[in-house]
Amino acid sequence: MDLERRNEELEELYLLEACFPEAEKLKRDSRLLSQWKHYIQCNGSPDPSISQEINTFISLWKEETNETFEAVTAKSKLVLNLIEKLKLILLETPSYDLQEKNIIQYQGSILELQELLHLKFNIATEILLRQASTLADLDSGNMEKVIRDENVTLYVWANLKKNPRYRSIRFSETQIGFEIPRILATSDIALRLLHTRYDHVTPLGPVPTASQEHTSTVTYFGKDEVKSVEAAVSKDLQEEYKEQENEPNSVHEEETKVDEQGGIEGQTSSVQEEPEATKYELEMKLLSETVSAAQLLLLENASEKPYFSEENEVDLCQFTALGGVHHLDILELPPQCKPRKGWMIVEILKEGLQKYTYPPETAEDFETENTFPPIEVMLEVHENVIFFENPMVARWDAEGKHWKTDGISNVSYKSEDRLITFSLDTFGPVTLIQDAHVNMPYQSWELRPLDVNEVLLTVTTVFTEIQIQIKENLCMLASIKLNNKKHSSILEEKWMTPVSFIIALKEAGLNIFPTGHSHFYVVINYKLPLVEVKAYRQMALLSSAFAFGWSKWNTVCDSNKVVFQVREHLPKEEPIQNPNWALLMFSGDRAQSLKINESSDAFSEALKEETEFHSTLYHMVKDFASKEAMKKVRCPNCQFVDSVCHMLLSTRLLSYS
Repeated sequence: MDLERRNEELEELYLLEACFPEAEKLKRDSRLLSQWKHYIQCNGSPDPSISQEINTFISLWKEETNETFEAVTAKSKLVLNLIEKLKLILLETPSYDLQEKNIIQYQGSILELQELLHLKFNIATEILLRQASTLADLDSGNMEKVIRDENVTLYVWANLKKNPRYRSIRFSETQIGFEIPRILATSDIALRLLHTRYDHVTPLGPVPTASQEHTSTVTYFGKDEVKSVEAAVSKDLQEEYKEQENEPNSVHEEETKVDEQGGIEGQTSSVQEEPEATKYELEMKLLSETVSAAQLLLLENASEKPYFSEENEVDLCQFTALGGVHHLDILELPPQCKPRKGWMIVEILKEGLQKYTYPPETAEDFETENTFPPIEVMLEVHENVIFFENPMVARWDAEGKHWKTDGISNVSYKSEDRLITFSLDTFGPVTLIQDAHVNMPYQSWELRPLDVNEVLLTVTTVFTEIQIQIKENLCMLASIKLNNKKHSSILEEKWMTPVSFIIALKEAGLNIFPTGHSHFYVVINYKLPLVEVKAYRQMALLSSAFAFGWSKWNTVCDSNKVVFQVREHLPKEEPIQNPNWALLMFSGDRAQSLKINESSDAFSEALKEETEFHSTLYHMVKDFASKEAMKKVRCPNCQFVDSVCHMLLSTRLLSYS
């Protein structure tokens, strides 16, 4: 392949890849527009990104007192929305657009909102328990209450009768409950299970900053090169302006001779437009390099496995908490309301809602194991969460600020009833965990066009087949199959931005998104990050007219090459029973069509007859593609291409299958 043709091909690819910085520019504009839209709405809700507004909101809510549980639940919808907005700002805003002070501000606001929301639920629980005697059940004499909401469910039981034989507690119309020991059955206590669909217990993860990104070892260019690019941009702009300052005199002299009136105005405007155009080109060039570096950073593997000093500590790089958090508490029953001459009199304790310590810290006079045995707990697994293996139970260690698996025994799971039973030494927040990599590595994958700016990504794993529809700048879960049977999900038919979609899929237990630490827990087919990035970018560019698929030979070739299948597939084309796939090998700077196919006996890098080497995938497929297909590829929607690329980078199909 001669140098001249190579340069021509790379130049044409560069023009096509201009859609990536263009998409990033549109996302920046969209973020600014959303702030403006919020401002002009004037709906009373604060803009969480503005510290004054969110601080005012928090201060005013702190002043509100005597809110019922239902009132707090209603307010929690707004609070959870504000927290979600802040988390999305941190996730969707590229690290090069995030300042460290903003990260500290946003994370601080998230923590304040989380703590205040839980405090409000505690106060509302206390108000409810003060009325326990008036809400007592006629049969048992004890109080039982269930309050349901889409984000929170409260189960509370107050022991008013203190009957030592009443030790099995079941909440009506559920399988949720407790088996309590005799000492609790005769104590002045209440049991509370507050199930939050969200997780405000696990600490917030670190957010990479621009400085971290530039010092990363895996980037298109180093820190010095970034400075040199920026300096070059500044220098080129200065030179352009100097040239423009010198040129007008001679230009105006010539123009004045031809046309002493209209010509001068026209020439002046063109001179002013030129530096603006040059400035835009240089800005987009720098943005293109920055976007490329950020994409490469997504594929960077961590060099060290996380270290844990404590035994039984849950490794959150290996496991993921699903179904929210179950806050289990044994509470001291507050003084009850008493009617007096048409009034309700209640003693309000200054210290508020108090937890009952079980087992007590000083239990010398008792045989601890017999007197204070573990408490049996029965929980229903949330219907919108998928566990591919039996879930594990973890408890929150408030002192160490992490999840642990000790202090939990006799765990049993009935998958048909979605009921999990276990015994706890002490009460506190618990969650259900699953191996984050249960669906990795993938068995196969396919990316094919559906319509204009619309594709379907299918990922097949040991347990499931997940189909993701990508349309313009949005993603949707098209279907899930479990054990070759269709499984309905609440996420189906819901369009979301790529980042929101990935979060939603992970929270549902459908994690097909490796992290920088995943290679420590999964046997992967390692590929050089730069080769992967270039492959994903070019596959995304071609995805409007070409289908791509998994190849078994990708595991055989070197780490600096990737192998996959490709074929022309125009949208709304009739399905072909036995499609004719071409087998391509790509090294980042050279593409070739292989002589072998999927059914060949052995791998060979031999070039297919009547084909030649190319520098890009675009020019490789151009050799056998129709004019209609290439026409579609040359007119892409930049947001669509960016979304497809983001999903490919997030799933890492070439390394994790």
